[in-house]
Amino acid sequence: MIVVGSGSQPILINILADWKAPMTRKARNPNFEQTLETLRAHAFDVADRGEMAGGVQVSKHGAGAVLAAAADGSVTMVVAPGVLVGGKVSRLIDRGYQKFIKSSQYEAPATASQLHAIHRFTEELKQWTGAASLYNESLGTTSDLYEYDRLKGREAEQPALARPWGASEGH
Repeated sequence: MIVVGSGSQPILINILADWKAPMTRKARNPNFEQTLETLRAHAFDVADRGEMAGGVQVSKHGAGAVLAAAADGSVTMVVAPGVLVGGKVSRLIDRGYQKFIKSSQYEAPATASQLHAIHRFTEELKQWTGAASLYNESLGTTSDLYEYDRLKGREAEQPALARPWGASEGH
């Protein structure tokens, strides 16, 4: 019960008397074939990927990704979304100052229209496959590989600093 108002005549409201439990949503877990049919129905191009067993390339807006069936029959993304170059999905590389499109033939700076196509494709793909749409990914295009120039050479082992408190000699 909630008491609303103050003074000589408070109003009592019983929330639980009129409350009805919301209907539970039906779980939307389509299998791999149902997902491919849904994508075809929404103007995605779906093509078998010969070099990858069970892999299916889906594309739209000049971008694409490779999907495969998981062990439980659901959909898993094998190759992250990227621009189609020569009919194959390229990688999106972030070098800190600019994003690049990298394929087996060449590497070139990504244009705004290519990034927009990847972002639009990714959002539509997630919507129709039932994948989780993360906040940071819906703000813009994210890369699957980050290579920053200023970090080159940091992998080398640095000499250990002298630690006087760890000396084994007596005081």
